Amino acid sequence: MQSTVRPYHRRSRRISLSQPVRLVPSLPHGERFEEITNTSNVSREGFYFLTSRDHYEEGMRLLVTLPYHCPRDRSDREYVAQVVRVQLLEDGHRGVGIQLLSSIGNLQ
Repeated sequence: MQSTVRPYHRRSRRISLSQPVRLVPSLPHGERFEEITNTSNVSREGFYFLTSRDHYEEGMRLLVTLPYHCPRDRSDREYVAQVVRVQLLEDGHRGVGIQLLSSIGNLQ
């Protein structure tokens, strides 16, 4: 029997870069949350980060502020994004892959 699961394929090169990021579900189902964390690596189309939260699932839409500063900074940009991968790691954390779908613009 042939597998119908497509392997995850990256379209652009990733670089290791820790940037502050803010994530909020765009259409919250259940508990509404906000997470402020750092990226592990980034590309033109998205980023990957580690979390201890179990709220993320493939296909979930998010509002993402990247980079994120408090108070707001001119470089802060907001995006509509989607979770494309969630990996359960050995230490109990999760690795989450995010694809940026469209830019909403600067926050200032």
